[in-house]
Amino acid sequence: MVDPSGNESSATYFILIGLPGLEEAQFWLAFPLCSLYFIAVLGNLTIIYIVWTEHSLHEPMYIFLCMLSGLDVLISTSSMPKMMAIFWFNSTTIQFDACLLQMFAIHSLSGMESTVLLAMAFDRYVAICHPLRHATVLTLPRVTKIGMAAVVRGVALMAPLPFFIKHLPFCRSNILSHSYCLHQDVMKLACADIRVNIIYGLIVIISAIGLDSLLISLSYLLILKTVLGLTHETQAKAFGTCVSHVCAVFIFYVPFIGLSMVHRFDKRHDSLLPVIMANTYLLVPPVLNPIVYGVKTKEIRQRILRLFHVTTHTSDP
Repeated sequence: MVDPSGNESSATYFILIGLPGLEEAQFWLAFPLCSLYFIAVLGNLTIIYIVWTEHSLHEPMYIFLCMLSGLDVLISTSSMPKMMAIFWFNSTTIQFDACLLQMFAIHSLSGMESTVLLAMAFDRYVAICHPLRHATVLTLPRVTKIGMAAVVRGVALMAPLPFFIKHLPFCRSNILSHSYCLHQDVMKLACADIRVNIIYGLIVIISAIGLDSLLISLSYLLILKTVLGLTHETQAKAFGTCVSHVCAVFIFYVPFIGLSMVHRFDKRHDSLLPVIMANTYLLVPPVLNPIVYGVKTKEIRQRILRLFHVTTHTSDP
């Protein structure tokens, strides 16, 4: 931005325009988005509650699922309340430091979720390819350490990004094209060389998302090789334990990769496509993950049905 004397100045706030070209419809669009947000929170908290209270589910697979659900709640909550304020109350202003905090939260939580998905793939690999070693390799203390490592990794990878942004001069518009703060969106408003930001962003994507997706693919190739040597009945059971996780992987990585590609090739600042992709990336996985696991995982499905049955029974006169 530019001060009255025409000199470069640091940004003090940004404007979030919500959905470019759909400003008049935003008020009504907020209702289905808010409904999806509450479905996501309710579904993931239900998963966490079931795993927490059922001691028979205190196994690596379900503990990792619990971590995934917790991250989904945090990721959607980091953006949706502000988005609802924009759509319903026209509260488009966000302070610079608040924008950096939101940006850091979204990116670091995404890195943590990618790590948890990798850990879940490793759990399935050990359970299917080395079943006799599963109990000794993935002990509860080791699972806890993996969860802590996911947090440390996500924070460490994304910690430099706010500092890179904070030291950039802003002399252009302070209007962001998204409904929340993203690194790719904020750095485009700087009037200085942003090659460091671009290079670091690519390094983070390659070393985190790229590496994780590669290792997940490798683990499933090894799983597939092992499963093909089993009997048909055992094959069906093995594939059944992997379906939910494979769905979660696609639900997370496809919108993420799509958003990255759109930001790289769509140069129009007022384009609606990156905004739709960004909202899809933060809202669809938290909504779909508990549905997928609730439908495809027998143990989770049975306990959800039992939970609702108890609730209905106790509410009857």
